[in-house]
Amino acid sequence: MDVGILLQVLFWGIYAGCIYILLATGLNLIFGVMKIVNFAHGEFLMIGAYVTATVFFFTGINPYLIILFSMLALIAIGAVVERLCFRPILGTGKLNEIFLSIGLIYIIQNGAAVIWGDKWQSVKSPYEGITVPVGPLAIPLDYIIIMVVTAGILCGLYVFLKKTKIGREMRATSQNRKGAMLVGINVERMDILSFGIGCALAAAAGTLWVVSGQVFNPYMGSIPAIKAFAIIILGGLGSLPGAIVGGLLYGIAENGAAYFFGGIWKDAISFIILIIVLIIRPTGLFGESGE
Repeated sequence: MDVGILLQVLFWGIYAGCIYILLATGLNLIFGVMKIVNFAHGEFLMIGAYVTATVFFFTGINPYLIILFSMLALIAIGAVVERLCFRPILGTGKLNEIFLSIGLIYIIQNGAAVIWGDKWQSVKSPYEGITVPVGPLAIPLDYIIIMVVTAGILCGLYVFLKKTKIGREMRATSQNRKGAMLVGINVERMDILSFGIGCALAAAAGTLWVVSGQVFNPYMGSIPAIKAFAIIILGGLGSLPGAIVGGLLYGIAENGAAYFFGGIWKDAISFIILIIVLIIRPTGLFGESGE
């Protein structure tokens, strides 16, 4: 087996894993704090993609610079969705959350189709065609930037959660919601922040999705959302390190399966890995055993 080919498959897997990591980390942050199941999370990736594309088409600004605006826009949108939709049903049962999020999928998809149309679109990166030689590989500059941006966002999230007062309050709410309320933490505020930040991470994933040359339309968010759920189950519900490791494993598994077994195995092999992990360790790689 050619070592260069193996390195290329590994590299493509890491690149794809970066987008999955951001989406799954946002979903895991929301679940960790609010304990809600939001199947519409992929739609926020889609909205982030359209926000970035719209700003780019109107201004011509480097799309990598638009990522911050897209994240801020999705924080606001996420706060509104949390307040109007999930807040009233919080704690009423998982079935209500599931049906609400499924309803949001159709509402957001059709709303996006009305605003932006339902045709496939794409964004041309200013660095398209530029490669960087790394050993035997010629790596697209865009993919290197995507990895660096993802690492920067994750480092920023780590510092926020570990070093800031709000971040510590958010972690406390995640660990013990009632205990957090007893010590004076405004858990409703933590809910809004966690949902908004989770949506912002989905927006970052959507921005990197379009900049990498992927096409998008209003209905493209459902499959990434399913994969994000698979990743957080693989890594462990509520575990941010688990979302990172799970995203990398998922990306590498997908690309490896596509190369060695053909594209039809791209999705299947990842879920096979998920099933194996859950059989061996039902709580996921980084989930608490509960013992």
